[in-house]
Amino acid sequence: MLVKTYGSAVQGISATTITIEVSVSQGINFYLVGLPDSAVKESQQRIDSALRTNGYKVPGKKIVINMAPADIRKEGSAYDLPLAIGILAASEQIQSDQLENYIIMGELSLDGGLQKIKGVLPIAIQARKQGFKGFILPKENAKEAAVVDGLDIYGVKNIKEVIDFFNHHVELEKTVVDTREEFFANINNYDLDFADVRGQENVKRALEIAAAGGHNILMIGAPGAGKTMLAKRLPTIIPPFTLHEALETTKIHSVAGKIDGETSLMTRRPFRSPHHTISDVALVGGGGYPQPGEISLAHNGVLFLDELPEFQRSVLEVMRQPLEDRIITISRAKFTVEYPASFMLVASMNPCPCGYYNHPDKECVCTPGAIQRYLNKISGPLLDRIDIHIEVVPVSYDKLAETKPAESSEEIRKRVIKAREKQSERFNVHPQIYNNAQMSSKMIRTYCEIDTAGKTLLKKAMEKLGLSARAYDRILKVARTIADLEGTENIQSYHLAEAIQYRSLDRSGWGN
Repeated sequence: MLVKTYGSAVQGISATTITIEVSVSQGINFYLVGLPDSAVKESQQRIDSALRTNGYKVPGKKIVINMAPADIRKEGSAYDLPLAIGILAASEQIQSDQLENYIIMGELSLDGGLQKIKGVLPIAIQARKQGFKGFILPKENAKEAAVVDGLDIYGVKNIKEVIDFFNHHVELEKTVVDTREEFFANINNYDLDFADVRGQENVKRALEIAAAGGHNILMIGAPGAGKTMLAKRLPTIIPPFTLHEALETTKIHSVAGKIDGETSLMTRRPFRSPHHTISDVALVGGGGYPQPGEISLAHNGVLFLDELPEFQRSVLEVMRQPLEDRIITISRAKFTVEYPASFMLVASMNPCPCGYYNHPDKECVCTPGAIQRYLNKISGPLLDRIDIHIEVVPVSYDKLAETKPAESSEEIRKRVIKAREKQSERFNVHPQIYNNAQMSSKMIRTYCEIDTAGKTLLKKAMEKLGLSARAYDRILKVARTIADLEGTENIQSYHLAEAIQYRSLDRSGWGN
């Protein structure tokens, strides 16, 4: 007898429906075709043990299973459940009249229990698009899939529940999540706050500008000056997720298997902080079976690189293209996948190997050559892509001992949201452009016009600092954001002056 069950394969952050055709006929042997990888081929032993434990068996006949389309590679153990159900239906141990209505996915334990799988959200979205009635999957993934409305989600713990469901012995319980209620209840819940930070008003100002315009920022300062503390609080002043952004970010984390069983939709912007020993593949994504890297996991959020010069040069250089294009393309011989990578880069570094160059109190023991070699670990092209360089000076005792509360994240976020609203109005005719940092050169000429005084000031800065054309564009983008925060329509010369002074590493006095 021939029956069909339906599963799904995830490529990038999209899913493709897989038709699993199972034929049981006279003869012996077990054939599994359709480009399965080793994990899929090993399913035979897991299925055999799971069925025997629950009072069923793999028939001692000729079993041929085809996973179509056969030119797409099938990876992972999530096909165990649809394969097992297909074998039972083809051998007439369960009824097959409802199989065509459901996508079925799940990894089997030897006792028939179901283990958590990856990529549930893209699968559910594709299932709804193709008109399936429901999605049967492990209980731990049910809340994640329930984000998709118009699709019945059934979370199960054991294959016996699925067998009884198709035999019409039991009704499975639907998992229902009020996505909007859960989303809006949690979008502003943060454990950290800028009110905890004493002093550093100039750095807070720079971070506010970065958040308002989506700009990349580099903080340079001595150990213990507060760089990491400030960076960790940046997500608290970025405008909350929109529902579309939350769904897009959740899809990426779903593919990477980063969603826990209690989460349906991500409500906070991601903050990723990889260690400086990370490899280039782990940062940008890839591998034998491509997975999203840290830059994609930080999509719509913040990627924090602490101790920037300690990262391998090759690791930092692979970020140059994603920082410009906001997408990473991973190519293999037989296929290509794309992952979004629209993130804010926040980096921190010491000014020299000992950490005390330009320190107000402590003396630096590094030679000028050592300082220059340390700074040269970060290439000029990468620095050009960082809009704001800000020096972080250690906080004095008097500031630390103040009892007066500092400005809270909520107050700063209100100003940032107003500036972002102005940008939304400005770019409403430009799809895929949401903030000033994403402007193209053509858009800069349209929206960043400056007067004669501003042109003179910028010309002097370009000549004195030896800035590149890219740095010129970055200054105009930052000036545009400063004007938006002030609510000013036109960029004034003092907006440009502030933007120029956020190019610390272009100034003399940094080991030059």
